[in-house]
Amino acid sequence: MYRAPFPAQLSVSDRRVIDNNATDVRVYQVWKGSNKFFLGGRVIFGPDVRSIFLTISLIVIPVLLFCAFVSRRIIYAFDNHLGKLIIFILILLTVYDLILLLLTSGRDPGIIPRNSHPPELEEDGSTMSTDWLGSQSSAGVPNLPPTKDVVVNGVIVKVKYCQTCMLYRPPRCSHCSICNNCVERFDHHCPWVGQCIGKRNYRFFFMFVSSTTILCLYVFVFSWVTIKKIMAEYDCNLWSAFLKSPVSGILILYTFMTAWFVGGLTVFHLYLICTNQTTYENFRYRYDSKRNPYNRGCVRNVCEIFLSKIPKSKSNFRAMVRVDSSSLFGSTMSLARPMSPNIRKKSFDIETGKRQAVVAEDFEDIHSQIDSVGGLERCGTQPRHIIQCENSNWEISPDISVMSAEFAMEQGFKDREKVCKKGH
Repeated sequence: MYRAPFPAQLSVSDRRVIDNNATDVRVYQVWKGSNKFFLGGRVIFGPDVRSIFLTISLIVIPVLLFCAFVSRRIIYAFDNHLGKLIIFILILLTVYDLILLLLTSGRDPGIIPRNSHPPELEEDGSTMSTDWLGSQSSAGVPNLPPTKDVVVNGVIVKVKYCQTCMLYRPPRCSHCSICNNCVERFDHHCPWVGQCIGKRNYRFFFMFVSSTTILCLYVFVFSWVTIKKIMAEYDCNLWSAFLKSPVSGILILYTFMTAWFVGGLTVFHLYLICTNQTTYENFRYRYDSKRNPYNRGCVRNVCEIFLSKIPKSKSNFRAMVRVDSSSLFGSTMSLARPMSPNIRKKSFDIETGKRQAVVAEDFEDIHSQIDSVGGLERCGTQPRHIIQCENSNWEISPDISVMSAEFAMEQGFKDREKVCKKGH
């Protein structure tokens, strides 16, 4: 069994610094992933959240063009109530599509919280590789195995140890290099929604893609209907009809290309759902040539995605945690999670004045230790501005050394120069 190393011993003055600088913050404020949080941690996006505005514009602009330039011809061509119903359904589909986009992009995809220290290796029945066992016999210091074997539906599956999150990833979990998080049932990171697609938002992602396909086909069909009505009304050819309603022609071309993309994506993910695969597994493991341990049959696989209850988030981003706000000890002595670089930078300027009062006591100890050096030998002849004392043996505690390094390094050099001159 391996345990995390105990923290280093702190001096009394160091403890006073930490106690005075302890700050209560919310988890999302010190989150180590690359996510973007809004509304006080209630909404979580990926680091590329700006791409969602491009996606929204690609959906909304064609609909606005349809409503502004094509809808009047639709209402005129059909019965008044039927034409208005067609436009109303279009608006309803657009709103529904945007809601699914936000539900996909603005929620926790299934992030597994990081450990503050490596896990203990317990006798849980997992199997280690013989290569790793052999390396432990030759190495002096044991370490955690890179993989462990777990059994899923009678099939042995390897789970990897994540060095970043300091945990063994559960089956089907992977670490997203963009969001810098381990995500349950990781499918892929989608740049169009600016978020990872995982266990908690895959259902909404598929519904968003499929509804976008329906929306494209809807606009495509009624744009063609408009062109056909113009050709019948003016008894003209196709090109003349496009000239009379150029927006309809643009929408036909745009929705035709877009429908191929999102439609193909819908069919692909429908295949993944029926076979209980993820995009990551399909491209990496190729279950077609071997048994898929997660495949329970088409009906059960579909029910698992659409009818199962979405699990609660494992991270309470609005929970309060206590952290050390000083930049000197924030990275190693935090009481919850290490602080982000931005918070440490701000806290350094705020807390410097508080710490200088405590450091003054230790700085006096530095002077007393310098003055009390009796066995200091004379310095040899040295070039100007170069200070070197041979065989000097100063015993300064590590805590004082840390303090002096940040606040009194320059003054310490000057004092040593004076001591060397006195030695001459």
